[in-house]
Amino acid sequence: MAKEKVLNEKEKMNPFLWFLFAIVIPVIIAITLTVVVFAVAGVDVVSWAKNTGNNIPVLSSFITTDDEAREKAQQESIESRLDAKDAEIEKVSQEKKELEGTVEQLKQQITKLERDLDATRQKPGQEDDKKTVKQISKSFTNMKGKQAALILEQLEPGTAYVILSEMSTDNRGSIMENMSPEVAAEITKFFINAN
Repeated sequence: MAKEKVLNEKEKMNPFLWFLFAIVIPVIIAITLTVVVFAVAGVDVVSWAKNTGNNIPVLSSFITTDDEAREKAQQESIESRLDAKDAEIEKVSQEKKELEGTVEQLKQQITKLERDLDATRQKPGQEDDKKTVKQISKSFTNMKGKQAALILEQLEPGTAYVILSEMSTDNRGSIMENMSPEVAAEITKFFINAN
């Protein structure tokens, strides 16, 4: 009885082995020989296989033709350019927000300085006025030349002249070089007329 079981199992495996050795392996050998013969004969077997496989519904999803590869590369290129543009837009919008914040700060400084200047003008006593002008002038000296120039351009030329006259020549020069030429010319006229 045990021998019969072993014989039955061998008989069950024989059909699979028979199928493997009789059909699958000879088909693989035949396909390989055919490809080699056509390749030696000068036929482009790979292109033919791609074109033929592309026409078969199930295989077409696995095979990539040259046109599809080109389109995919082009699409990836476009997507990378879009990503770069998006990053650039984000950077520009961030810079815009920073500049708007700087402009707002400068406007607040202008308002504060104009109030200080008005308060200085209304105070009696020339000595207090000079002290306040010196303090304001010192504030501008401590600022960057561009910021000070932007603020002073918003003031009247006479007021800007009073503040600049209390500064050293170097500080005055660095601020005036950052001003627009028209405003700098107006303030220079005050310096000329004062002498």
